[in-house]
Amino acid sequence: MARDTVETQFIQAVEALSPGTPRDPGRPIREGTTLTGQRCRELYRHQLGSRLLDIAARWLREQDEGYYTIGSSGHEGNAAVAAAVRVDDPALLHYRSGAFYLTRSALADRLPEQGLRDVLLGLVASTGEPIAGGRHKVFGHPELSVIPQTSTIASHLPRAVGVAFAIERERALQLETPPRWGEDAIAVCSFGDASLNHASAQSGLNTASYATYQGQAMPILFVCEDNGIGISVKTPKDWVRNASRRPGITYFEADGCDLADAYDAAMRAAEHVRTSRSPAFLRLSTVRLMGHAGSDVESAYRPARDIRADLARDPLLGTARLLVEAGLATPDELIKMYEAERELVLRMAAEAARGPRLGSAAEVMAPIAPRDADLIAKISPVAAAPAAREKAFGGTLPEHDKPATLAQAINRTLADALAVYPDLMVFGEDVARKGGVYGITRGLQKRFGAGRVFDTHLDEQAILGLALGAGVTGMIPVPEIQYLAYLHNALDQIRGEAATLSFFSQGAYVNPMVVRVAGLAYQKGFGGHFHNDNAIGALRDIPGLVIAAPARPDDASAMMRTCLAAARTSGTVSVYLEPIALYHTRDLFDEGDGGWLAPYAPPARWSETHVPIGRARSYGDGRDLTIVTFGNGLRMSLRAAVRLTQEGYSCRVLDLRWLAPLPIDDLMRSAELTGKVLIADETRRSAGVSEGIVAELLDAGFTGSLARVTSADSFIPLGGAADHVLLSEEQIEEAARKLLT
Repeated sequence: MARDTVETQFIQAVEALSPGTPRDPGRPIREGTTLTGQRCRELYRHQLGSRLLDIAARWLREQDEGYYTIGSSGHEGNAAVAAAVRVDDPALLHYRSGAFYLTRSALADRLPEQGLRDVLLGLVASTGEPIAGGRHKVFGHPELSVIPQTSTIASHLPRAVGVAFAIERERALQLETPPRWGEDAIAVCSFGDASLNHASAQSGLNTASYATYQGQAMPILFVCEDNGIGISVKTPKDWVRNASRRPGITYFEADGCDLADAYDAAMRAAEHVRTSRSPAFLRLSTVRLMGHAGSDVESAYRPARDIRADLARDPLLGTARLLVEAGLATPDELIKMYEAERELVLRMAAEAARGPRLGSAAEVMAPIAPRDADLIAKISPVAAAPAAREKAFGGTLPEHDKPATLAQAINRTLADALAVYPDLMVFGEDVARKGGVYGITRGLQKRFGAGRVFDTHLDEQAILGLALGAGVTGMIPVPEIQYLAYLHNALDQIRGEAATLSFFSQGAYVNPMVVRVAGLAYQKGFGGHFHNDNAIGALRDIPGLVIAAPARPDDASAMMRTCLAAARTSGTVSVYLEPIALYHTRDLFDEGDGGWLAPYAPPARWSETHVPIGRARSYGDGRDLTIVTFGNGLRMSLRAAVRLTQEGYSCRVLDLRWLAPLPIDDLMRSAELTGKVLIADETRRSAGVSEGIVAELLDAGFTGSLARVTSADSFIPLGGAADHVLLSEEQIEEAARKLLT
């Protein structure tokens, strides 16, 4: 293949190098550095491999065998970071971290060709690629403690902080299970200078600073590879240095194009994090060669002088210069090494292109949400730890207490789970001493301690990031998002991070969690929109995400246990949506009837412990009409059904309970029993749950009568005005009569 300017410039510059006085390879490569000649030569090999992977990527695209990809050329200095940390230090890497990946692969005693082959198989989307299996070109490997990241921005920073947090929390809790990472491990997180400006990057840095400011350990090394440009937008001079300054985060910087300087700084930074258990920020000044990505032609937007300046700072050339001036290699030797390695990598690229590809939708989707229903059903925590339950509840078990409201049922279930599972944590804003805005977690911190039930600062990205890090480390996090509307501020932490990890790692990495969200509408006396939000469309289209929507206390307990069991056995990510307006509801029809209370069932028997994911609950045995609903709609529909029954109509009400996946079999069964279906949906008419229900019924071949009533396509206003746009009992009743007659 033809050589471009980067290759030509490198070879010509190496040819012009002047050999220096030979040094002992066991001694520093030059005065004032700790980088030995031998280590320098090893890292040069990995830097060279990374550069040639970019050459191979271009060749594969020319052969119509490869795809758009972001290369690592100009960032090869990150090999020094890999050499400064340990193989079992969890790493969440920048998309230009080819040299880091190859270095870590070699340090794990793998053959040099193995790391190269990993990346090449990713370039051609081959199923033989060891982490994503042809689903994406990512850097990741479970044996190398490299957690794959698919984001091209900085959404992995909150997770990285969560990993650092979990390393310390695991040790503090003295769990019996061995830690996933080493006891004195540190988290390594790399990203670009443009990414530093993203809200998720600022969230990660702020969370690390906030924790350290309060005296918490936070062993994380942030590495910003600053090439001075984000696609085509220049990063202002010294912006990274100034923007990264935070209380408690120690700053380091180095020339990422000078391997010795980068190595020394990386060693100092890593040692600081490991010994002090506090965060550090390492800025590596790099360059970007070969454009941003793919077929990007940077000459269209960058001055020629800037491109020439970057070529002169080529880090591969810089390391070659170190070796030649130390007398550890000759220009001719390095050129021969380049040519031989180039031929090898291109040959390997051709072999990779002949590898198998994903061949069906089922094959592509296999790792999205693998759940073993039988295994989930077998989890019975009470039998395993009766003494733990008695201790947690002070000798008075909740099943012997009065019937519970929805809020009380959730509280008791969380207490049961905390009592039995020492690796389970409950956290979020205000959940500790206050017990949450609605008292759902009241008393849990007092019983189980601040190490397991604790407050976070006000940042939903940070809350979910802590959960992501804890989950991938092997714990079971139960974070709380205070209101549904607040979840949208951080939705990419679920969409782009939580839900994709199993998919892009073929299940090698999972981040189990149960995200508790107070939501939906109808609560009285609170503000509109942000405290009464009925929009869940953005959640329902996330592949593999489980959405639980319990309405009754008994379902709340059983469904929480199912979500926790799915997290523990299958790494499932669940959103547990709690209808605020039903938290403290006690009655169903008349004041004092206690119709919305339920006894607390201990998690001992299958039928009382779990509700299978995707199974609905039916009320009544009517044959005239099925009302399909969930959440607040259940109470309204049950009340409406009683009035219709008094008029001579025979109705049944189906509580979906699960909004993803929808309970299709139960839905179809109930629909066919009556032949008439009314969907009572408290979410919006457009992109609401009812759209999915209608589609599923029609796809399944339902031919009966079908109608729906929903809330309006409106934000929810303050006070009584909300009644004009929210679904009401009267609307349900009116629509039912119309369908029946």
